[in-house]
Amino acid sequence: MFDPDTLSVVAVWVTIFVIGVGLMQNTLYALQLLIAWRSMVSQPKIRRTSILWRRYADLAPPIALISPAYNEERSIVQSVRSLMALRYASFEVIVVNDGSKDATLERLIEAFDLKPVKRPADRSLDHQPVRGIYGSELHPELIVVDKENGGKADALNAGINVSRAPIFCSMDADSVLESDALLRAVKPFVDDPGRTIAVGGTVRLANGCEIRDGEVVSTGLSRNLLALFQTVEYVRAFLMARLAWSRIGALTIISGAFGLFRRGAVIEAGGYTVGTVGEDMELVIKLHKQFRKASTDYRIAYISEPICWTEAPEDLRTLRRQRERWHRGSLETFFRHKDMFLNPRYGRVGSLGFLNILLIDVIGPLAEVLGYILVPLFYALGLLSVDYFLAFLALSFTFGITISVFALILEELSLKRFSRAGDLVILGAVAVLENFGYRQLNNFWRLRGTWQYLRGSQQWGEMKRKGFGGT
Repeated sequence: MFDPDTLSVVAVWVTIFVIGVGLMQNTLYALQLLIAWRSMVSQPKIRRTSILWRRYADLAPPIALISPAYNEERSIVQSVRSLMALRYASFEVIVVNDGSKDATLERLIEAFDLKPVKRPADRSLDHQPVRGIYGSELHPELIVVDKENGGKADALNAGINVSRAPIFCSMDADSVLESDALLRAVKPFVDDPGRTIAVGGTVRLANGCEIRDGEVVSTGLSRNLLALFQTVEYVRAFLMARLAWSRIGALTIISGAFGLFRRGAVIEAGGYTVGTVGEDMELVIKLHKQFRKASTDYRIAYISEPICWTEAPEDLRTLRRQRERWHRGSLETFFRHKDMFLNPRYGRVGSLGFLNILLIDVIGPLAEVLGYILVPLFYALGLLSVDYFLAFLALSFTFGITISVFALILEELSLKRFSRAGDLVILGAVAVLENFGYRQLNNFWRLRGTWQYLRGSQQWGEMKRKGFGGT
């Protein structure tokens, strides 16, 4: 048996650790919220697409939209149709079929009357062998690359090699862009062409929306509780966190579902890193590293107006796999580039950006799970005072609810994509409810992701999707 005095000391120090990490996390969240708020109110928005078109259409550079696809037969045709319907002066759509085992390629061939074509491609970036390239006389802007399976990063590298435009847009095959998304996302490349090397937009959940022929014709909320939890998470992650980090020049991730990159800069940095499950974050960190080492002025930005709609998991098993994979990706990137942490050479990215990853992804899950298990146990054993216990509860729930609610307010001020006032009321209730079970479950999944990372797991896991429906 442990000595009661020793147990009491351990209980106090564990509680100090848990509350201390929580305070640092919440301080970061509060700063993010304030910076995001200031950024949003200080930057004028162009609401009407017609005005945006008149200002930027003639100046916007060509873009290659690269969409890796693996077993995406349910949504691939809808996704490609939405891409080809985008309002943009000059673009091509490159779908990379990454060795799908289902009918992804057959669906594309049938829907777009594809035929084998010869297409020159350089070998700037390595990837698995290409089995064939397809094009269509009816849709000359569409190219389909069929290759052996190598993973998403490998497929993106193949798409970059085949592309010809100076800027490419990386996408998920289960995503739908709003018609003016490219025109809005390319603004930094036009306004600041000498410095801008990457731009991220907002990703929103299509669950509960009506999508017809690749276009979101009406927005709404899913009736699935897991999808509602994720809706709040996405609003918080994009309109608060990424907007704030972009504002201070320390953005460490652009979502793989929707991001624009200067092709030459990505090739110079070595392209996407094959063999990682967090290829989106890894590429952004590599770009920071490349340009910081070269002492070259650059800009990596997030802007809220361009919107990409994607499908979120609606069952626990698929969501668990996704969150474990995301967490492994964050840890892989952090430790692969640990030399950047607090290194003055890398400026705010190495200090604030990596400090955020350390607190949220490396230490955060362990501290929170310890708090969930040990603090109530110590309290029940009489080793902690009521003050400690109540402080833990207040830190865990009250602040989290406040941050989520203010993120929803930011959404209503900027994007206004919730068509009914009742939707905001529902999401406000969900922002409260997520703290009682869902948040704790997420942290257990992230802790599992940490264990998988330590074991060297590279498993992707099957992502079961319903598809967008329609034709």
